[in-house]
Amino acid sequence: MAKSKCVLAYSGGLDTSVAIRWIAENYDVDVIAVAVDIGEERDYEGIRKKGIDVGAVESHIVDAREEFLNDFVWHALKANCMYEDKYPAFTSLARPLIAKKQVEVAQEAGAEYVSHGCTGKGNDQVRFELTYAALMPSLKVIAPAREWNMTREEEVEYADKHGIPVPVGKESPYSVDTNMWGRSIECGPLEDATLEPPEEAFLWTTAPEKAPDKPTYIEIEFEEGIPVALDGERLGGVELIETLNRIGGENGVGRVNMMENRLVGIKSRETYEVPAATILIMAHRDLESLTLDRETQHFKRIVEQRYSELVYYGEWYMPLREALDAFVDETQKTVLGTVRMKLYKGSATAVGRSSPMSLYDLKLATYGEEDVFDQSAAVGFIQIYSLPAKVTADVRRRASKGKG
Repeated sequence: MAKSKCVLAYSGGLDTSVAIRWIAENYDVDVIAVAVDIGEERDYEGIRKKGIDVGAVESHIVDAREEFLNDFVWHALKANCMYEDKYPAFTSLARPLIAKKQVEVAQEAGAEYVSHGCTGKGNDQVRFELTYAALMPSLKVIAPAREWNMTREEEVEYADKHGIPVPVGKESPYSVDTNMWGRSIECGPLEDATLEPPEEAFLWTTAPEKAPDKPTYIEIEFEEGIPVALDGERLGGVELIETLNRIGGENGVGRVNMMENRLVGIKSRETYEVPAATILIMAHRDLESLTLDRETQHFKRIVEQRYSELVYYGEWYMPLREALDAFVDETQKTVLGTVRMKLYKGSATAVGRSSPMSLYDLKLATYGEEDVFDQSAAVGFIQIYSLPAKVTADVRRRASKGKG
């Protein structure tokens, strides 16, 4: 009788490398390793081969870079997705896509189980398992890191004992997760919230104080909320993001050091590098301030906060996210134009913007000779606008006198 099959989301790192061997031993199943390329610039052929060497019966690489960009990143950018106004949620965006690819492989292979390497106190377990439930609820979940109760040091010992090569050692204690939209660094000295992250933890960004002494200026062109050109040159989305990660990183842009509220209810100290995401979100938000009317712009900020929570909580395949995307897409029809960004020692600032859909009218805004605004109209406007305040004040005065 053939063994049951389990499709594991495989990264080639410590947790999932140990998981291949652990699942096979403890569940007596054949493990199929699936690594999903979402722009991490890694040796995926090496990861595929390592999956087999560690014990998987099959090991697959799925190129999902364009799908990640078009179906996830651009949606998040249009919604200015920043969890707690700091984190562009790049890991949160990637997990539903990775889980989706697992489900597709499970369907093809006739697998009964899916698995991930997430711990019981992290967010990723929820993101994976909500996606499994939404796309193929019949699948059973194996979560070894919730079951084996090993510390990170014990995992390293387990790997050494079973001849499993891992990229983590005593001299490099960090756990890193990367895709084209950002890089996260966890564990080791970063868990002490009182300490500044050591420089050795960063890979994409120059320390702001060591960045060039002269600012770098770039121009980003948008069409319906999506960036299409850099400094006048039209680029594909992946190339544009890679270029901005490089330019932004050279100028120290995109370092995030925050205390984050996890979905499971604990606070965690998180460190991120997000150069391209920082630049693009700041530029996109600035262009919206030029092309969206006040009421839409203000209401969209409310939607953005809820949207970022949905992404962070792993609710990508839920109806509310789809409904909010419909609203956001409608707002983006006028978000086209160019934003000039100044990158300087860790900051990314919009210093100029233009659009054929601009709502800025110089003749209305100017205090110079071209002013056409009828200032006498302000008198009646203020009288009407202040009427509720006057009525409230009058009622309170009468009530106060009555008490006296």
